[in-house]
Formats: sequence, structure tokens, C-alpha cells
Amino acid sequence: MPVIASTAICLFLAVTLYAGSVFAGFMGHNAKGDFGLMSGTQLPPGFYAIPLYYRYDGDSIKGKDGESIQVDPEGGGSLDLNAYVLGMYWVSDYKILGANYSFQLYGALADTTFEAPILGLQDSVDTNVTDSYCQPINLGWHTDRADFSTGLGIYIPTGKYDPEGSENLGLGMWSFEVFAGTTIYFDEAKSWHFAATAFYETHTEKEDTDITVGDILTIEGGLGKSFMDGALSVGAAYYAQWKITDDDLGSDSDLLGGRSLGKFQVYGIGPELVLPIATKKKLYGFVSARYLWEFGAESTIEGNTFVLTFALPIPSQPIQ
Repeated sequence: MPVIASTAICLFLAVTLYAGSVFAGFMGHNAKGDFGLMSGTQLPPGFYAIPLYYRYDGDSIKGKDGESIQVDPEGGGSLDLNAYVLGMYWVSDYKILGANYSFQLYGALADTTFEAPILGLQDSVDTNVTDSYCQPINLGWHTDRADFSTGLGIYIPTGKYDPEGSENLGLGMWSFEVFAGTTIYFDEAKSWHFAATAFYETHTEKEDTDITVGDILTIEGGLGKSFMDGALSVGAAYYAQWKITDDDLGSDSDLLGGRSLGKFQVYGIGPELVLPIATKKKLYGFVSARYLWEFGAESTIEGNTFVLTFALPIPSQPIQ
């Protein structure tokens, strides 16, 4: 599901190349906020369809010291994006080191609209295919008071990318991330829980350039309370994202006149609600909705994130 962030290529490249006091680094693939409550918990064995809607509303551009460069909506400025994701999630009964093996694959469409007069740009991108995401390895453990997960994710550059283009929907690079997470339960009924999952992302060179994006660390999770035997959950979701190493521009260092790119950081927090989709006899799945406000941003965009995710078992499950 982190595939969504790849749709923001035009937006973040513009911040990077802005000739004023803001020198943001190039962004990676991991989308902030696509995981929340119980992020460290693998689903029960079975096959699931995962439709997802992702909305990001950018309010301002933040400099390396957190200073704001405001975008004026009345002047046509916008730092927003929408993405429509469809994934498949298979959890097997096969055990590796005591963990259930799982496989995930996600494709997405996105419309990255970037109209920011303050940066001298007026570009729009129609809804189309963006980069894809695969987890060939996902392992999940379950104990009485905690769940654990770990694995490997790969971002595949299936979206359009031209280093000199203005309608990119991909990042023009492969990205690889290792992740590990846990959900801790504070009571025997597993009604109170806290989750955290960390993703560490590395990248290949961008297509037709010598640019290699620095490593990125993202942590996502939430603190919540479950009801109805775990079918309904409410709580607070959060994320934090940091650029860990510098971008390497190689022979393209003249893009910024030899000046160094900034390492960005940003944080988000907000409410999340998870509801069952069911009749008296059948469970058709779950839907989660979370809205997060960003704060503490440096050398990147700061705004708000909305994520609507469905987990639909195929076939639907009878309720005992």
C-alpha cells in the first residue's frame, strides 16, 4: 500500500528544484499514513481484496528550519493528490520459523495535480497508472499478548517517468524496503492495543539520471480500543518519516548549483475508526478510515492525509 507516494513526483521535484531558501530532498515511495491501528498484525489465513483510497491535501511547503512558504488556494495554488489502489493479499497456513507466510501485490491509479504559482509551475497530470508495490515476503507471528510481522517490499517503476517531463506518475526507480512491526495487547481480551511498524527504504538510480535518493525511515501505527470481540476499533493513528542519508546527485549536481539537498522530516497524528461490513450471517470484510494532521515538517510538504481502506475476504466468511 505504500505505493501511493510515488504519485507525488511532480510536487516534490518542484520543491527540490525551487531556487529560493527551500532545498528539500527527493521523496521516496513509502506513503505516510497507509498503516494505522494494529499495523504489526497480519490478517488471518485466507485471500483478501484490498481496495484503498488515498487523499493528501498539502497546506504549505516547509523549509529546512520549518519555516512556511504558504500556497494560496485562491490564487490557484494546490499541493493535493488522489490515488486509487487495488491490492491482493494472500495469507497462507504455511509456516516459516513459526510464522505464517504471506504475499501481497498492489497496483494504483493516481491524479497528481500540481498548480503552485509560487514555484512558477502550472502542471496537471491526468489519472493514470503509477508505480506498483509487491511484498514477496511477509511473515506474521501471533502470541497471547502480541503480534509480530516482518518482511521485504519492492516498489516497481510501472508509472510514467521522464527526468525532463512534467507529467510523471512514477519515480523512475526501484525501491526496496525491509520492515518489522508489532502490535502489543494490554489486556487478556486484546481490547487495548498499541502498534508500531518501521519501514527502511533504499533506492536505485533514477532512470536516465545519476540521481540516487537517500535512505528513508517511516514508522506507522496507532493506539486503540477494540469492541465487539475485535470487530470494531477506535483510536489514534500516527506516522513519522525521516530522510536518513543524503541524496546523491552524481553528475546531475548542477541541478542546484552544487548546493546540498536537505534531509526532510514530517510527523502526523489523527483519529481512526475500523468497522465490520457484515450481516447477521456473513462477514464481508472491514473498512478503516483515518485522518491525520501533519506537523513538525522540515524540507518537505506539510498537510493532511485521509486514507480509506477495505479488507474483503474472498469468499465472504460465515458468522458463527
